[in-house]
Amino acid sequence: MNWSKLGIGLMHVLATLPLPVLRGMGRGLGHLLFLLARPRRKVALRNFELCFPEVPEAQRKAWARESFVVFCQTFLDRSWLWFGSEALVRSRVKLVGATHELEGDTPTIVFAPHFYSMDAGGLALPLNTTREFTSIFATNPNPVLDDWFMTGRQRFGNVKMLNRADGVKPIIQCLRKGGLLYLLPDMDYGRNDSVFVPFFAVPEVATIPSLSRFARLGKAKVVALYNRMTPEGYVAELTPAWEDFPTDDHVADTARMNRELEAAIRTMPAQYYWVHKRFKTRPEGQPSLYR
Repeated sequence: MNWSKLGIGLMHVLATLPLPVLRGMGRGLGHLLFLLARPRRKVALRNFELCFPEVPEAQRKAWARESFVVFCQTFLDRSWLWFGSEALVRSRVKLVGATHELEGDTPTIVFAPHFYSMDAGGLALPLNTTREFTSIFATNPNPVLDDWFMTGRQRFGNVKMLNRADGVKPIIQCLRKGGLLYLLPDMDYGRNDSVFVPFFAVPEVATIPSLSRFARLGKAKVVALYNRMTPEGYVAELTPAWEDFPTDDHVADTARMNRELEAAIRTMPAQYYWVHKRFKTRPEGQPSLYR
């Protein structure tokens, strides 16, 4: 039996459920996962401890538990995001903020950090602009799931998904033609090409400086899209274009990116992707922060 195909078939069924029912299922799964997924629970708790040392431990644990709930709810929401009608998705996914930044043909990079709602934001943009829209994702090792992810993310608008292995050239080509790039550079991708800049209370965090470099190479402005799960669906908030970005200093630009992200996370601490070992890569000679 192909369990992946069975799971995707189940998502077709879940797409027909009322949103409160689906969210209730996600809440139950999230509480269960928090109890059973011990390694990821430890990662999330440690991330909150590192980033919010001033916050009482009880509050950090509550955020971690809620983070697992939001993770499960947003995963189940992919059912209607990727299988529901366009009218349904439009009714539940709202794009707000500086939407005028999408007008015209100025090369534009959308900084879209890893909030659990990132796939809703990924649909909000092509639903609200006809511009060519490019995004970069890693290939899932399961071909059935990879096809589901890629098809879902490209279901609306003029969207092209690029593999990281494709390199920089097609990304820059899209930007210079006046396209949009949906960029998610805020995870720990290892030591190669990373710079060490502050993030919350951790002074040296491996961070990819691709936002600054792509903006310079593509002569693009940068806006941020912060995606928030709400009881009614999702709100994707677009910021005005960042002033004085990029500069000639990609390290300073990357530190600024982290500061902008910190400010957004503080408005919804439980909705960021805390189950990832964000501080895994350390400067030479420094011990692991996860031991």
